[in-house]
Amino acid sequence: MTVKRPRDPAIPGPAGTPLWNRNFRLFFLARTVARFGDGMVPVALAAGLLDAGHGASSVSFALGAWMACFAGFVLFGGVLADRFTPRRMMVLADVTRLFGTAALAVLFAGGAPPLWLVYALSAVNGLGAALFQPGVASMLPVLSPDVQRGNAVLRVTESLATMAGPAAAGALAGFGGPGTIFAVNAATFGISGLCLFLVRMATMKPVRGDTMLTELIGGWREFRARSWLWGVIAVWSVYGVTVLGPMVPLEAVVVTERHSSAMFGLMMTVHGAGNVAGGLLALRLRPARPLFAGTVALLAVAANLLVLAYDVPLPLLAAGFFVGGVALAFWLVMWSTTVQTMIPPEALNRLHAYDVAGSLIMLAVGRALAGPVAEAVGTHEVLVGGAVVNVLVCGALFASRPIRDLPRAPRPPTPTGAPPPTPRPRKSPA
Repeated sequence: MTVKRPRDPAIPGPAGTPLWNRNFRLFFLARTVARFGDGMVPVALAAGLLDAGHGASSVSFALGAWMACFAGFVLFGGVLADRFTPRRMMVLADVTRLFGTAALAVLFAGGAPPLWLVYALSAVNGLGAALFQPGVASMLPVLSPDVQRGNAVLRVTESLATMAGPAAAGALAGFGGPGTIFAVNAATFGISGLCLFLVRMATMKPVRGDTMLTELIGGWREFRARSWLWGVIAVWSVYGVTVLGPMVPLEAVVVTERHSSAMFGLMMTVHGAGNVAGGLLALRLRPARPLFAGTVALLAVAANLLVLAYDVPLPLLAAGFFVGGVALAFWLVMWSTTVQTMIPPEALNRLHAYDVAGSLIMLAVGRALAGPVAEAVGTHEVLVGGAVVNVLVCGALFASRPIRDLPRAPRPPTPTGAPPPTPRPRKSPA
């Protein structure tokens, strides 16, 4: 007798539905190209501003202007995505970033632009990103027949694009200067916007009738009503300040001082390879309790911190970076899939915006405090303390029953207007 394996209930369609349908291919291309372009921005700003004779602080202020606008407006981006549908807002966001980045290309091609104008255009691009990001969460469940697999595929390719972007920007800096880098970056937003414009999806009814403040308050109520959601984000806020935030600047300092800047670049490549491996692992594993499984993986980030805290041989250092990359990628796929399949579509854009805003603000605080705290108490102590906090944070996630026992979604919400799945013909017994 042949035993038929049941279909994974987290897949919102008939078993065997192909992931690479036309809409998902367009969405995949949009996300990959845009992420490649995002990776070019720090290199372009550094090359342009430093070559113009400005200090390193000018690069920080330009990136800070982007981050401030993104974090400040992403909540409104979630409300607008609900009000006007996410695809429209994402296309508008790409058009905004296309013009903002093209203006930077023209300015840097013409010489040394005034700093205030660079900061202003960076802020415009941050505003565009705030309009774009909320729709990422709600578009994927509609376009992908398998939400977890779609998240894992995007995690793999975005990791590769993130590694390729700075390398390409470095090559372009030597070839054509920062103006050329920004021109290519502007083209990536044009491609992304065109791909999203070509997506054809089921009608998503926009939310109308309430004021923006009312919708923000409604999103907050939806947020508070889910203890697993606000519990993870609350714990993750602590994690961002004490672990992930300090880790990025401190690993740059530690590896560069002990070895070289070239070795730091190699370690970041190894970390990116770990991200790819974590995404591939998430393609294969479908745990019954995704947040529990993701927390188990997150424990391994402590290895990344400890190899930085102690002067270990290079092979062990590389292993720590790789394991840390695997752990973070696997957690992010489990978390993204849970959010996208457990929250109804009419609230997903706003709740994802709350998630993004809280996470990024705490990461920014952690990065800002990393240097002063390391100077006051020592880099070794900060890194070891981060490893301890990493374990404690995972313990807090394990201890919370709503988080620990949250099952896979029985079935993601079906978008309005989507046709019902066609049942597969049953094979006649041999």
